[in-house]
Amino acid sequence: MAATATAPLAGIKVIDFTGVQAGPACTQMMAWFGADVLKVERVTGGDVTRHQLRDIPNTDALYFTMLNSNKRSLAINTKTPEGLEVMEKLIREADVLVENFAPGAMDRMGLSWEHIHELNPRLIFGSVKGFNDESPWKDLKVYENVAQCAGGAASTTGFWDGPPTVSAAALGDSNTGMHLLIGLLTALLAREKTGVGQKVSVSMQDAVLNLCRVKLRDQERLEKVGYLEEYPQYPNGTFTDTVPRGGNAGGGGQPGWVLKCKGWQDDPNAYIYFTIQEQNWEKTCQAIEKPEWVDDPAYATATARQPHIFDIFADIEKWLADKTKYEAVGILRTFDVPCAPVLSMKEIAEDPALRASGTVVEVQQQGRGTFLTVGSPIKFSDYTPAITGAPLLGEHSTAVLSDLGYTADQIANFQVAHVIADPAEH
Repeated sequence: MAATATAPLAGIKVIDFTGVQAGPACTQMMAWFGADVLKVERVTGGDVTRHQLRDIPNTDALYFTMLNSNKRSLAINTKTPEGLEVMEKLIREADVLVENFAPGAMDRMGLSWEHIHELNPRLIFGSVKGFNDESPWKDLKVYENVAQCAGGAASTTGFWDGPPTVSAAALGDSNTGMHLLIGLLTALLAREKTGVGQKVSVSMQDAVLNLCRVKLRDQERLEKVGYLEEYPQYPNGTFTDTVPRGGNAGGGGQPGWVLKCKGWQDDPNAYIYFTIQEQNWEKTCQAIEKPEWVDDPAYATATARQPHIFDIFADIEKWLADKTKYEAVGILRTFDVPCAPVLSMKEIAEDPALRASGTVVEVQQQGRGTFLTVGSPIKFSDYTPAITGAPLLGEHSTAVLSDLGYTADQIANFQVAHVIADPAEH
């Protein structure tokens, strides 16, 4: 554990009854910020991500270690009376319980919200589901790309002459976990005033849609005027009655596009994103060595430029042809042109600035050695999270049960009866 007296969430006890990504991403950040996060797992294999996409045989996969750092692990069979009793004891002492089981699973387990609230009125119950309780699809099992499609993201991503496309960013999973984290922290603040916990629910569809609000904005605008002036389809293309896919367009009123740089023939990431900012048009023209465009009526305003925006981008690509993406950004930044190189995952992994800031960190993991993972994207002025390894399955089972008052004989009997798992068995 990395919790210290100065950690923002020091003293908060969290039962992490989650698996895969949405729930673990939420609870991992709570652990980073000092909460005592106890991951409760099945005795048979634990979180499924321990075994998915392994790069080292018989070792917890990176999928698991990168979402469960700084936690403890209790592996217990909650389907047994003894296991359920342990859960109820944990609930009585906890501040937060987070789950992302299939709809109805907690009720069938004997751990409904009503029962949990009766056991511990102060406990805050966090729940992730695919769809909210009002949805006709609330019983569906949901994963990342399902959520992106149901939340509207996929229909607006990709190029207009191709199919809907999902994003590599975890808009359905980790994004939902971050939304849940906001809700849990809000509920903790509310409890300071009321003394009572509450249930906090987030659906993956809702969380994806929350990040797609500008596309919902565009839907309303489209219904009013019949076109969207900042999309590549305007003014020469056609619009239907729904928001189209816009390729790499900026989408916020400032035209932008991904443009080739020197070496693109061999490097699939030799590109930059280039934004034509209306208020910076004169300096942009200076940067790309087109001063004549500043006063040319065909280029001088955003409205004038839109009909031939792709011709403009083509000319900018000619300027970029003898410059690497880093050289190009180095020049453009001096003219205040909003831009960035398209960074590969390899470049991200090796970026010294990201490592210096703690955004990317190296962590020691039992059975694996050192591995690279993400650190906290949130920076505090007087607290720096110390990222530690993820727990082995059941690594802390004995210690947790002992703290709950179970004797050594009782714990041994639990192991024999497979009520708990011994990490040595895995």
